[in-house]
Amino acid sequence: MLPLLISSQVREADAWTIKNEPISSINLMERASKAFVGWFINHFPERNERVSVYCGTGNNGGDGLAIARMLHQHKYQHVSVKVIRFSERSTTDFDANLQRLQDCGINIITLNKGDAPPAEDSSIIIDALLGSGLNKPLEGDYKTLVDHLNGLEKTVVAVDVPTGFFADGEVPQDATVLHADLVITFQQAKINFLLPESKNYIACWESVNIGISEEYTHSLNSAYQYIEEKDIRKILKHRTRFSNKGTYGHALIIAGEARTMGAALLSSAGAAYAGAGLTTACIPGSGLTALNSYLPELMAIIRDGDTLPKIDWDKFSSIAFGPGLGTDEKALELFAYVLANYKKPMVIDADGLNLLANNSTLWQAIPAGSILTPHVKEFDRLFGTHTNWWARLQTAKQQAAERNLYIVLKNDYTITATPEGKLYFNSSSNAAMATGGMGDVLTGILASLLAQGYTPQQACIAGVYIHGKAGDELALPNRMNVVLPGKLAQQLPVTMAKLMA
Repeated sequence: MLPLLISSQVREADAWTIKNEPISSINLMERASKAFVGWFINHFPERNERVSVYCGTGNNGGDGLAIARMLHQHKYQHVSVKVIRFSERSTTDFDANLQRLQDCGINIITLNKGDAPPAEDSSIIIDALLGSGLNKPLEGDYKTLVDHLNGLEKTVVAVDVPTGFFADGEVPQDATVLHADLVITFQQAKINFLLPESKNYIACWESVNIGISEEYTHSLNSAYQYIEEKDIRKILKHRTRFSNKGTYGHALIIAGEARTMGAALLSSAGAAYAGAGLTTACIPGSGLTALNSYLPELMAIIRDGDTLPKIDWDKFSSIAFGPGLGTDEKALELFAYVLANYKKPMVIDADGLNLLANNSTLWQAIPAGSILTPHVKEFDRLFGTHTNWWARLQTAKQQAAERNLYIVLKNDYTITATPEGKLYFNSSSNAAMATGGMGDVLTGILASLLAQGYTPQQACIAGVYIHGKAGDELALPNRMNVVLPGKLAQQLPVTMAKLMA
């Protein structure tokens, strides 16, 4: 796992590296700037491009000055620098880099308080104004300058963090932020890059390694972690010789109504294709023909009328409850029946979550270690309305710990909250997967992994990643604009085999 650090921890890690590598602070700045420039010149190779670097007088501005000098050394012909002196203070490393830049003969314009922004003929603006230390919204001259720059419609590349954007914590809804086409950030993504508020300000981001001690960052025990492919390779278990269908468990999917059988089919397919030895769907009788036609490998328990189905609970290694089930009295009675009889961790999704939100007495019967898989609206129905995603993170962390559950909050970077107070951000998936039924497949995958003997945490981390990775393998190489859930389910065995190779 890659630790995601809050701003104070980033400063701690920098200080530890300076002291223990050891390296001077200005040489660490030089290394960071070199990493930035290395990425920049590979993606903006035209040396005749006009580049303007806007620098504050703190360490982010010091990075900008070093970047301008290095671009000049790499033969960029039209590099200019705007030093923004809205504060009388400057850091020692900024001052040192300013002197180095002056020795190169690069054109430097100084903008003081109250000055009108200078004319701008560059096509690329490098934003090195404020960086990650921001702790309040922009106002005054900084706000005026950022509003001006946003109006120029230039390509903006931000150094570490766009000016005005909070690296962590609540992002104000009306924040003034310099909109970045690209952020080249140091060491790892900032947590707020992975939350939906960032889409208004950041088109894309790339992280560059600047040599901060990984051993030290892991020792900080951050609550926020970023899942990498190597983590999934460690979790997944190879199928072995002399195993059989019983080795890989029996998943029961309780889902679907007459008009919503698609949810039952997709979640059941997700379970089967993700490797459950046996998969049974508990469905209305009207859906049996569809089930047999869609995937004959699936078995069925029929729900008819007002009679609860007879279920041999001991047969099932895992249960998923909710997709397409409805929220009427029959569904509520069925949910209570399941919770009264099944005490292993289960997966609760869709209408299961809606029933839970509307019937608070059900909470106490949910088995410890169960997995809830809400999208944002379901999350807010369960836990109350939130005005921002940072607040949702804190609620997810608190609720998972208090209720001894796993909460999979679905999003671009789907977040798993654990009873231990950790939040794991997924690194796979893409926008082509934004289509109805995709969450049903994920529910089946999670139930399948539980059936196969994975712990709930392993099932969440690996299941969410595999789901996204299968979508990536379908969408990205083939340039597909839409990936359908049924196709993704069929891709799962291929994706898992690659990860286990």
